[in-house]
Amino acid sequence: MVKHVAGYGAKAVAKARAKTPGSTEGMPGPTENPATNLMMADVAIRAGSYLARRAIERGILRGRYGDNTAKQIIRNKSLGQSLLSFGLAKLAIRNVPGAVIVGGGAIAKTLYDRRQSKRRQRHEGDRELIEQAHGED
Repeated sequence: MVKHVAGYGAKAVAKARAKTPGSTEGMPGPTENPATNLMMADVAIRAGSYLARRAIERGILRGRYGDNTAKQIIRNKSLGQSLLSFGLAKLAIRNVPGAVIVGGGAIAKTLYDRRQSKRRQRHEGDRELIEQAHGED
């Protein structure tokens, strides 16, 4: 069975090589090496998304807490908070069940927050973010 799979794979690679030009003339990017160009594009995209995410977070917080406090809140975000949001985003984009789990969790948290009084929610959220801005645990 494995021989058949290896044979099919070898044929597929041979077909792909036959259809792919060997020349890198006109290859977009700063170098002639496509792997290097792909790596540079990946770094640029990740850096851009990081900057966009920080700008959006700061914009959301700036209206309520002011520019300096918003910067401090973002700067003092814990490693656990960052890893949790990264992990949830990865889970949500990998497959439909992951998206359902993350989306369902977000809906459940929203419904839980709505059951509490608005004043209590605001007070609790303000307290957590101000503590984060001042670097208190």
